[in-house]
Amino acid sequence: MINALRKNVVCLGLILLLTACSHKPDSVRLAKNEKEWNKLSTQVVTLYRKGNYNEALQIANDALKFAQDNFGNNHPKVAASLNNIAELYRAGGKYDEAESLYKKAIKIDEKVLGKDNPELAKDLSNLAVLYRFKGQYTEAENLCKRALLIREKALGAEHPDVAISLNNLAIVYRMQGKNSEAKEILLRALQIREKVFGKDHPDVAISLNNLAELYKTEGKYPEAEQMFMRALGILQKALGKEHPNVALVYQNLSDLYDKVGKPDEAKKYKDQVLKIVSYNKK
Repeated sequence: MINALRKNVVCLGLILLLTACSHKPDSVRLAKNEKEWNKLSTQVVTLYRKGNYNEALQIANDALKFAQDNFGNNHPKVAASLNNIAELYRAGGKYDEAESLYKKAIKIDEKVLGKDNPELAKDLSNLAVLYRFKGQYTEAENLCKRALLIREKALGAEHPDVAISLNNLAIVYRMQGKNSEAKEILLRALQIREKVFGKDHPDVAISLNNLAELYKTEGKYPEAEQMFMRALGILQKALGKEHPNVALVYQNLSDLYDKVGKPDEAKKYKDQVLKIVSYNKK
């Protein structure tokens, strides 16, 4: 499942907290500090998306120290930096270290921004992904529901970030075998994304892919194949044929064809996965 593509990142994913500055006595210094932190954090996100986790981690630690030195320990930029380091630890399988940093980020944002702030929903969602990876589905479900409520209240029921929360909750439901609940909210997420972005947006492809995964689980293979194919076409057009997210859908299609006894088709798509992986290592 593309979870997070996490954008999501999908949402789900690294937090880049860009801010504007007001023209006050310290505005020049503040603007300079914010520009430098934004630059470092942008580099972290770029490296993360390329899979260069070690280099990203070095710069993420630099961004954290810079934020602590220039904004103070209890600042949203410190929370965002902690979250980014936690994401990198999670990607590297260091779950205990990641959990500790996610919780520190949540504590800061709760204190500074309040318990109903959309930025807090990002922190909660990322910790939920970690719990999902660890198989702690009850904890993950509770965090997803809390993030969803925050976003619905603060942003409105049809905001794209609400679709991210719906997607995240659906993944947890599916992993618990709650397929009917998962399908209902996946369809809602798809409707939001098609309305907001149009039918050919990569986020629509995420929803289609996740619905296809659900249909595959239920044995509805023709419906799954149709949605995987639609997701694949959108991603190839929007992101290019060598994008890692395209490889994820190829892998899902390969798994589907294995299930239905079409080994030649399965191998064809598996070969495409290997081709894209090799391309992106250059």
